[in-house]
Amino acid sequence: MKFKKSIFLLLFSSVAWAAFGQQTADLHFSISVSNELKAKIRSEGRLFVFLSEDVEGEPRTQLWPMGVKKNHIFAKNLKWDPAGPLEADAATGMNTTAPFNLDQVPEGTYRVQVLWDQDTEESRLNAPGNVFSEAVNMEITKGQTLEIRLTEVIPPHQLVSHPLVKLVDFTSDTLSKWWKKPVKVKASVLLPAGFYDHPTTKYPVRYNVAGYGGRYTRVNRLVEGNADFIRWWMSDEAPRVISVFLDGEGPFGDSYQLDSDNSGPYGYALTQELIPYIEKEYRGIGTPRSRFVDGCSTGGWVSLALQLYYPDFFNGTWSYSPDAIDFENYQLIDIYKDENAFYNEWGNLHPLARDITGDPIVNMKDFIRYENVQGASDTYLNSGGQFSAHTALYSPKGKNGLPKPLFDPQTGEIDREVAEYWKKYDLKLYLKQNWAELGPKLQGKIWIWMGDMDNFYLNPATRAFDEFLKTTGNPKSDAYIHFDAMQGHCQQYSHMEVLKMMGAKVKAQAKQ
Repeated sequence: MKFKKSIFLLLFSSVAWAAFGQQTADLHFSISVSNELKAKIRSEGRLFVFLSEDVEGEPRTQLWPMGVKKNHIFAKNLKWDPAGPLEADAATGMNTTAPFNLDQVPEGTYRVQVLWDQDTEESRLNAPGNVFSEAVNMEITKGQTLEIRLTEVIPPHQLVSHPLVKLVDFTSDTLSKWWKKPVKVKASVLLPAGFYDHPTTKYPVRYNVAGYGGRYTRVNRLVEGNADFIRWWMSDEAPRVISVFLDGEGPFGDSYQLDSDNSGPYGYALTQELIPYIEKEYRGIGTPRSRFVDGCSTGGWVSLALQLYYPDFFNGTWSYSPDAIDFENYQLIDIYKDENAFYNEWGNLHPLARDITGDPIVNMKDFIRYENVQGASDTYLNSGGQFSAHTALYSPKGKNGLPKPLFDPQTGEIDREVAEYWKKYDLKLYLKQNWAELGPKLQGKIWIWMGDMDNFYLNPATRAFDEFLKTTGNPKSDAYIHFDAMQGHCQQYSHMEVLKMMGAKVKAQAKQ
């Protein structure tokens, strides 16, 4: 009951601003497609209309409610015969992030863009094969019909052309059986300098997990976009380690590289299919002693989780700014005690992100509203965003093939039964319950870095994880956990430094 007054005031202020604060326009969109693309249009998809107050950039890529200038998103699942225009207006009933509908758009200048999401292979809207219009600035006044032409296609992912960069792209038998359709697993491989000069040499392997949604193509930025890194990689200073970049794509967003009730056996596919294939194909040593994992943000959580759930398979994790590793501190939410994910016990909105001084940037309620609009279900459950992926991994399967939500997409009310189900992926709780078995296997294998001003409030969970490890015995944990004052999210992370630490461990092992 304590949340109703706050919700009413927020809704009233939004409506009042649109209706009384300034003149409004009634917009109608007439969307066509260029002749060259008509044959590529699928008849069913999700239409996205973007009205951004920021008159620079591409609104289709600005999917968070960040900054004073908002990117207002309207979306609807529709059918379309591209022989004629696709019409959209307030009567279309589009879901929106805005505090107004298309018949109440405040007059002014907007950057306008339209995207037709027709891809069925990937979870996010900026996927290859989706078509969109150029972003243009338009002055919106009174009632208008905006004629928008879709002329662009998002191209396929491509790896940089380099003799040391290789693509891994194969159909997973395990995931294909689970989903009852072909499911591909991808990765990129960066071979060490001198790889072809030593055809019988076998190498340790580093498995890198990206920040949220990072793709296997991120190797391009190191090889093409980072002259210092590639110069170092080709020098005698760099460790002779194979570097593998895992793909952060899954059915509901990032797969998190682990088995789940909703996405399927991604952990099994990684450890029993992908990794054995890579190590055989590219001369990995192929033993747990020679296998390492690292990452930042989502990659920080996944790399730590892989080490914990597969303690005999990996020989070390370097985890930076991991997602919440303790669900009593799921950012600022205690999922086991709190009633609502949007509001705290005092009725205030939970902030989700802050700047380095602590000033809030965006709140949880607004962030979820943006994910709700991106989801084909009109909820965050299949948005392809951060909370879509969390729910797919941690939750049981719900209705209509979607994960069961921890919290209601509209009200934020937490489902206590689902919260209990999440416990199996609460890393602090998992380690606490299984320390007698896991403790000895994890000695010398855990390194974690966290900024104490993490932009996503992830430091309290890592603090709680650290406090637990300090209480352990038989054995007492030797995990290295380092906190940096006034440091934000992933500020400490460096591919080069991580690889140096892995190289040092390989050398130390060789002397044993």
